[in-house]
Amino acid sequence: QLQASGGGLVQPGGSLRLSCAASGRILSIYAWAWFRQDPGKDRDFVAAISWNTGITSYADSVKGRFTISGDSAKNTVYLQMNSLKPEDTAVYYCAAGRSWGRLSSNYGSWGQGTQVTVSS
Repeated sequence: QLQASGGGLVQPGGSLRLSCAASGRILSIYAWAWFRQDPGKDRDFVAAISWNTGITSYADSVKGRFTISGDSAKNTVYLQMNSLKPEDTAVYYCAAGRSWGRLSSNYGSWGQGTQVTVSS
């Protein structure tokens, strides 16, 4: 089970830090990722990190502004979001799985989602 937290309302240019903690029985996590979704739209890839190698990947729209990191001892992944824009507004979902990639099908475990709203 994944539990995401840290969403909220922030002004454009502001920052938020999302967290996602794994609890219970999640076997052999190889990669974590964050996706986001607007109502009525597809779930889009945001960022991913390989647990074994530390390699990260970002969507072009967030590169240079967002940073994904993790604490393997705590089985927790973070998404530091800086220089937020109104177009970053969405429900953000964390995901964990045994394969690496930008597709939601790469990940078998999902958090419940946390709302991020960027507005003045």
